[in-house]
Amino acid sequence: MESFKRNKIRNYYGGIAKGVTANAKSSCCSGSSCCGDNPETAELYSPEHIKGLPIEAINASLGCANPLVFADLKPGETVLDLGSGGGIDVLIASGYVGETGRVYGLDMTDEMLMLANQNKAKSGIENVEFIKGYIEDIPLDNETVDVITSNCVINLSESKEDAIKEAYRVLKPNGRLAIADIVQLKDVSDEISQSIELWVGCISGALNLDEYEKILKIAGFKGIEITPVSLYSKEMLKNVARSKKLDDMYKRLDEEALDGAYASAIVKAYKSTGCLD
Repeated sequence: MESFKRNKIRNYYGGIAKGVTANAKSSCCSGSSCCGDNPETAELYSPEHIKGLPIEAINASLGCANPLVFADLKPGETVLDLGSGGGIDVLIASGYVGETGRVYGLDMTDEMLMLANQNKAKSGIENVEFIKGYIEDIPLDNETVDVITSNCVINLSESKEDAIKEAYRVLKPNGRLAIADIVQLKDVSDEISQSIELWVGCISGALNLDEYEKILKIAGFKGIEITPVSLYSKEMLKNVARSKKLDDMYKRLDEEALDGAYASAIVKAYKSTGCLD
């Protein structure tokens, strides 16, 4: 039986996909600037990354960083993007791995999968496949992918241990994890950490650095690096809450407790058979 929290997450992001589809434009990005309506996407991705992508893929972007900057994708590799949403990272990754490579996008939300497949068709990209499933139970065989990417999705999971174990399982020996995520940098109240609305809105639900590293180590990962890159000030979180229509919830919380409590982070690790530590 699906949990209340997972159902809320599914409905929330399904609603976003429906909104993007309803407001779709007929044009695509070209040239040196983005023609999308999502300024946050323009901050995360260079014009070269999003050039030629369907506008719906750009406007459905909900990430906190650009994992492809540090994923070091190579021609011929197989990539799995966890929580692929409208498909922006999958479509970009396809260019790095080339015709001999393949990119899978995994998502649990029907509306996002429909949007992603529409974006695939519009882009004309053939070396990608969007599949339905949960990041805690990945529908791929053991040791089938070279690289796992993800963008502000692990923090949404109710069982991060299972998600990380599954990532390790499907990686080939010497495969690597290259994800962007939200991390918690200081203690917050139970009201904040247990809020369904803030969890779904990608504000709470994050692991602290020690917890994150511990879970990665237990799964078997080596060469672990977790690097906060953008501290979330109270002003930034207020803007995030406003963009996600969580203003009323945010007003009831202690702003000073939230100030600097969360940050976006780069998480890298390896499924190594060598001597990385």
